[in-house]
Amino acid sequence: MAINHLELLEKLNWRYATKIFDKNKKISKENLEILIQSLVLSPSSYGLQPWKFIVVENQELREKLKPVSWGQSQVTDASHFIVFTTLKEIKSSFVDDYISRISEVRGQTKESLVGYENMMKKNIVEGMNKDYVFHWNQRQAYIAMGFLLETAALLEIDTVPMEGIDPKAYDSILGLSDSDYGTVAAVALGYRDPNDKYAEVKKVRFSKDQMIQVLK
Repeated sequence: MAINHLELLEKLNWRYATKIFDKNKKISKENLEILIQSLVLSPSSYGLQPWKFIVVENQELREKLKPVSWGQSQVTDASHFIVFTTLKEIKSSFVDDYISRISEVRGQTKESLVGYENMMKKNIVEGMNKDYVFHWNQRQAYIAMGFLLETAALLEIDTVPMEGIDPKAYDSILGLSDSDYGTVAAVALGYRDPNDKYAEVKKVRFSKDQMIQVLK
């Protein structure tokens, strides 16, 4: 059954960028699995999924990440902390792996997917320079982030998306410096502290007429 329209808007209005998390409240295993599945099910260009999401449960690691996150307390105080990383470049072998996965999931022969494979390799592997590909992949990650934030809101789980981090320092701490992946951003998830005054502050948005243009 589809979610009620009013309920959906209520959840989206309820969501805010949480400033203070309740250290003692934890996300259940069941809800965490739903949140993770929202990342797995996120769309991406060509369906390539050029990302990896790191759920940092180790508290010592989170303590190390805090200073390179402008000292933001959400890094250590939230129930869960997820780092978004994307491929620094897309290699031909990655496209091969994706084609193999399509073949496995959909029961298609790899031969039937050669056209799609060649198109991706021509457009992405051969047609984009490395720097552009990394930025392109980063934009894909924000699609997944949006999926995660909305899913969390529907579960009444608080979040804060975080770009105020040092990606290179994150890479070093998380062992990604020599990896194919690089840090983009992060999301802290959990439950708001009763003392977080921003929970009751009205959401400020430009009017619908200012933001939405309808061309008929």
